[in-house]
Amino acid sequence: MSPKRRWSVNLKLQDNDVGYTALQKMPSICDMRLVQSVEKELEAKSSYSVKDDSTGSNSISAAENKQAMAIRARKQSKAMSIAISPGKQIAMNGFMLWMSGKHLNIFSISITTMAIMNPVKGILSVPNAFRSCEDPDGKVDLTSSKALFLLMNLAWLGVGLYKMATMKLLPLTSADWEGSVVWKHVMETSSIPP
Repeated sequence: MSPKRRWSVNLKLQDNDVGYTALQKMPSICDMRLVQSVEKELEAKSSYSVKDDSTGSNSISAAENKQAMAIRARKQSKAMSIAISPGKQIAMNGFMLWMSGKHLNIFSISITTMAIMNPVKGILSVPNAFRSCEDPDGKVDLTSSKALFLLMNLAWLGVGLYKMATMKLLPLTSADWEGSVVWKHVMETSSIPP
């Protein structure tokens, strides 16, 4: 027999070891089929108690209700963060529009086009923007978030339109509409001023 090393451990229990009798009294280890059958039985009992609730009181536990409220609050806060996101871009785009100057060049036209197109795309995509925050039960109120999102995009569009007006790209003066003016055809002329 090999000499016993100091760091070796014998894991076989003997009759005289501590805990041997307690370990022998424990039930045998259950397999997964037994665990699954117990889980199905508990699930059936819980669904049966929900169906047979004759008192009319809500049988959902307080923990589940608290978790549902937390999910709704998380969705509401996410909807508000989506609604405020165009407002965060207004200052950045305003600075870019200011840096591009009043003169017509490719950079200022591309920045101005971006300042017009992005809010329009945002306004048209309101239902898609808040799709991740919708609740199937309809308990998450998204109307205020959608209204704020729409207002922020309109403000951003206003900044872009103001930039177009300073670049003289919007028809705001009467001279811009000169082609639409209907001129009278004078039948008689005279050399005497009126």
